Amino acid sequence: MAERSEITSVAELTELVGPVMERAAHKVRPVLDPIDMMWISRSPFLLMATSDAEGNCDVSPKGDPPGFVQVLDERTIAMPERPGNRRVDGYHNIMANPHVGLIFLVPGRNDTLRVNGRARLVRDAPYFDDMVVKGHRPVLAMEVDVEEAFYHCAKAFLRSSLWKPEEWPADDLPSRARISKALEAKGESLEALEAYYGPDYVQRLYRA
Repeated sequence: MAERSEITSVAELTELVGPVMERAAHKVRPVLDPIDMMWISRSPFLLMATSDAEGNCDVSPKGDPPGFVQVLDERTIAMPERPGNRRVDGYHNIMANPHVGLIFLVPGRNDTLRVNGRARLVRDAPYFDDMVVKGHRPVLAMEVDVEEAFYHCAKAFLRSSLWKPEEWPADDLPSRARISKALEAKGESLEALEAYYGPDYVQRLYRA
């Protein structure tokens, strides 16, 4: 650590990494293109980045059947909230700072769609009926007014071999139940946690 050389200015950063590529400099769009709408309709998973008023950040995974994020128009999308642990960290952040960044993934694709905008929470809207999954109607949704949309290139996925099972590392990490026992629920038995995260866990995905 004593020998590190910290970058302390934008000029220094630019000198080190070089100027932005011309194609990348002009790829940001203020509204959704029909291609973006198609991509969102095929995406079953996204990452939602938020921060509070002090700049403390959070990134939350969100997933549901493909098309779970509704495109209301070229400037507006809506995402349902499903049952979870009720921390809703990202939603707390939105109440203080509405700026949000979303990255939409499509399985097997190495590129991703980024959507940045301003979010709000709604308790009901006509489109909620179209968000019912396995009988569960969302109790709230997050609407996002789109400000920027653009695609990330494939380099991160290619470097990580994310979609190549033959190159995945050995699965020697502790189970979710063991992680919970070690870090979150030390007072509960491992047997109870293994039962909680067992086969019935899938059956509870849409239960409040």
